[in-house]
This record gives sequence, structure tokens and C-alpha cells, in this order.
Amino acid sequence: MAAKLSPQDLFSLEEYARTRSDFRVRVLAHKKHRRLGLGDHLTLHFEDSLTMQYQIQEMLRIERIFEPEGIQAELDAYNPLIPDGSNWKATLLIEYSDVAERQQALARLMGIEEQIWVQCGGHERVHAVADEDMERSTDDKTSAVHFLRFELLPEMVDSLRVGETLTVGASHANYLLDGLQVPGLVRESLLADLA
Repeated sequence: MAAKLSPQDLFSLEEYARTRSDFRVRVLAHKKHRRLGLGDHLTLHFEDSLTMQYQIQEMLRIERIFEPEGIQAELDAYNPLIPDGSNWKATLLIEYSDVAERQQALARLMGIEEQIWVQCGGHERVHAVADEDMERSTDDKTSAVHFLRFELLPEMVDSLRVGETLTVGASHANYLLDGLQVPGLVRESLLADLA
């Protein structure tokens, strides 16, 4: 299970400048097993304390934040994206390289953030909840980035622990993806998030 971050978990700006290259390599290797493509245009990046530490460190570096209040503000913004032991939290990216095509797709995919689902073994599908999502969607289009939570029941977690499959899909009328089986290394990484 991923723990919430505190100021003591972070590098100072000077220390991060020295260790950034090595830390980045470590985080990118970790992220490889926390990424899941859903068809050609959707990607889920499952977050945890390491991915959020990297995000916070980069924000502190870019913004040159070293005051305790500023550091705490970044922790307050990103800690909610760390799983709580009974769920997974993920960043959903809607990706189209052509700008015009992306604008049309974002208009067609209104509500997609709550039409992504996971299924543990033979249990019912659990649809994402976008309660950590920021208000970036409009009446005309969805956002290209969403923050999702998949809340799991204890029996779902138990089924994963005994080796049952984990599948992910999308049930949006304009983006149907039925039951993509999560690869073993990604599945194992996600299992580590659960209490």
C-alpha cells in the first residue's frame, strides 16, 4: 500500500539537483509497470507515492519552491492521488496527435472519465469515479486529462491475491473497449497498492 507523503519524504532543492538524474531513471522504470494503454487513444497511468513524489519534486524544482507553506501546498495537491489501500488512482490521458482530431474526439468523449472500468475475476465491474478530477471539462468537451479512482471491495482484492484475472475496459458509446487483460507485471505492481 502506498503511503501519503510528508515533507520528510522529499529532497531539498539542492539534494534533488544532485540526485535528479538517478531518481528520474528509477521513477521511469517504475512507471513502465504502472501504464496501461486502452486502445489507440486512451492511457491509464496508475499513481502511487513514488510517482507523486516525482511529480512534487519536479513542481518544487520548476517553481523554485522551498518555503514550508509552498511545499505543504504541493503535498496537499498531490497526496489525494496516492491510493488508500482499497483503491487504485490513475491519471487518464486522451491522446490524439492531430489537434483538429483531438478537439473532435474531446467533444465526442464527454463523460468518458466515468466509463472506464476494472474487473477483478468474476466480480462485477467497478467504474471509475472522478472525484479527484479538476474542473477542466466544459459543456462542449471533456478534458484530455482526468484523475480517476477505482474503489475495490475486499472480496475483489482477495480474488486478485489468489491469481484471478484483472481486466480493464471502456463502456463509453463512442469508445468501447471490452475486457483488456492487464499484463502480469502491471497487475503485480497494482496489487502492491492494496492493503
